[in-house]
Amino acid sequence: MPAKFKVPAGNILSIDIGGTNIKACILSEKGKLLTEFTKTPTPKNSTPDAVLKAIKKLTAPLKDFEKISIGFPGYVKMGIVQTAPNLAENKWANVNLAQEVADLFKKPVRLINDADQQGLGIVAGKGLEIVFTLGTGFGTALLFDGELLPHLELAHLPINKTEDYDDFIGDRGFHKVGKKDWNKRLQYIIEIYKTVFNYDKLYIGGGNSNEINFALDKNIKLVSNKDGIKGGAKLWLAKEKYHVHTTLPKKK
Repeated sequence: MPAKFKVPAGNILSIDIGGTNIKACILSEKGKLLTEFTKTPTPKNSTPDAVLKAIKKLTAPLKDFEKISIGFPGYVKMGIVQTAPNLAENKWANVNLAQEVADLFKKPVRLINDADQQGLGIVAGKGLEIVFTLGTGFGTALLFDGELLPHLELAHLPINKTEDYDDFIGDRGFHKVGKKDWNKRLQYIIEIYKTVFNYDKLYIGGGNSNEINFALDKNIKLVSNKDGIKGGAKLWLAKEKYHVHTTLPKKK
């Protein structure tokens, strides 16, 4: 963080960009929900310009905030989007979305992966904790003692000869094989994660988490988007490392 920059006191505009919907609300500094969630469908042609226009329209009624948190469905480094597998294809490489939002609202912005932001609001802060988001794609976040670990796009790991995790367990996989076999796939993935990561706790959220029909281990917990809402506030308490960065509006 630049030495001269001091995080401003005040409320936070928290934005969650998803493959299906874009959501927003106002949070207090401690993560209290001050407004109801408002949402709009993610544009079908979800280019950076279209997403920025959707954010502007969606957040027009939301006032009285001093900083902005954004969860983004892809790989983000230093506020710059590198990948967005479930948005417009080949349109998001090296997009400085944080800067565009900062300039739009004239407020400082922190932008990270959407599962990372949700994880900050959900985890207990003890040991190795992992968050799955089961939605349009397969989101993951890893935290140790409450601190974000560098984000890995685990959704792009191959799981068989023709599919990665996004294909296998995301919406495409759900509609391809149906609920029964999708649940078997999820059980298979959980077993892989248990073996590879030996996590202390696993949290599962996202819209398709409602489709789970098998008993979960005691150290696995289902969560909702509202459970992770504090992540937008905790992002502003996170230490600045290469995966958490403050973007300031450009001076004219």
